[in-house]
Amino acid sequence: MAIATQFRRIAAPPRAGVACAVDGEAVYAFEGDTVLTAVLTHRRNLRAFEFGAAERSGFCLMGACQDCWVQRATGEPVRACTTLVEPGMCIVTRRPERCDDIR
Repeated sequence: MAIATQFRRIAAPPRAGVACAVDGEAVYAFEGDTVLTAVLTHRRNLRAFEFGAAERSGFCLMGACQDCWVQRATGEPVRACTTLVEPGMCIVTRRPERCDDIR
């Protein structure tokens, strides 16, 4: 059974592919995609809510709210809605205690 995603791609001019990883899983994106686009074209939600069991998916989609903060594997925080994916980028969206499998 296919996993429901939040975003669905529509026809667009061809762009170079970008390989990256989200929570240790290989993700294929396109040059010019934001981290948020890369994640939400592969799964339903961006990250877990810090103060409960809810899932978050970004809110404003333009960098004005605080809903889409994730981290690079190095620990550097980034806004998923305004940060472009880079080749080899490793993004961590899970709480640290839940991502022992991320290196």
